[in-house]
Amino acid sequence: MKHAKPFLILSALLLITLGVVLMMYDKAQLHLAMNAYHSPMLDLFFRHFTCVGEWVPYVIVVGLLFYKAGWAVFLLVDVLLSGLFVQIAKHIFNTDRPYMYFAQNMPDVQLPLVEGVTLSRWFSFPSGHTVTFFVLFLTLTFVLTEMTKPTYDVAVSPRNGSTIHSRLGMLIINLICFLFAVLGAYSRIYLSQHFAEDIFGGMIVGIVTTCLLYIAVPSLQKKSFWDWRVKKTGEK
Repeated sequence: MKHAKPFLILSALLLITLGVVLMMYDKAQLHLAMNAYHSPMLDLFFRHFTCVGEWVPYVIVVGLLFYKAGWAVFLLVDVLLSGLFVQIAKHIFNTDRPYMYFAQNMPDVQLPLVEGVTLSRWFSFPSGHTVTFFVLFLTLTFVLTEMTKPTYDVAVSPRNGSTIHSRLGMLIINLICFLFAVLGAYSRIYLSQHFAEDIFGGMIVGIVTTCLLYIAVPSLQKKSFWDWRVKKTGEK
């Protein structure tokens, strides 16, 4: 997991920070604070970007078949397994979403509404979209760093700066993937579909599930199916 270390370190720092904040503040107050600023541009962005957690992973699965079938299977199993766990957890905890929580406990509070978004009412913890965002972008971190792995593994002379450039490239991939995962998670708070504690739980499920599955990758890479791919037209 060394090529995804920056992603995992940043995720750990975010989880620690969010965990401390959750212990310090009431979830309703925290939600209102994190949901205070809205603008038409952000409404449009988050309304559409949150949908990445619904169908994009399956598009990526198909796309990965043109690279390595093993990674396509990895992502598909990861999404389905984590999704199953989330549904079980949702029905066990059965907590109210922000819409229902505020309607029952703080009826005078009017949550910011985003046009075109229907607010859900139940089964809040954990956030399934957050799970999917972290599953998807942590997996993409593994895949994208592998695609550029020759650059990282080539023996280079310290004089030409190639080592610095390769590490910088790996870091950029990690930072971009982490940023997208966080934006996806925050979209659930922005749209008042989840509380911060739901995001916290979703992050843990997505990261832990992906890392546990990744442990099996070195063994699976030795199997013939792993490197199979759909050949493009005209490719021999």
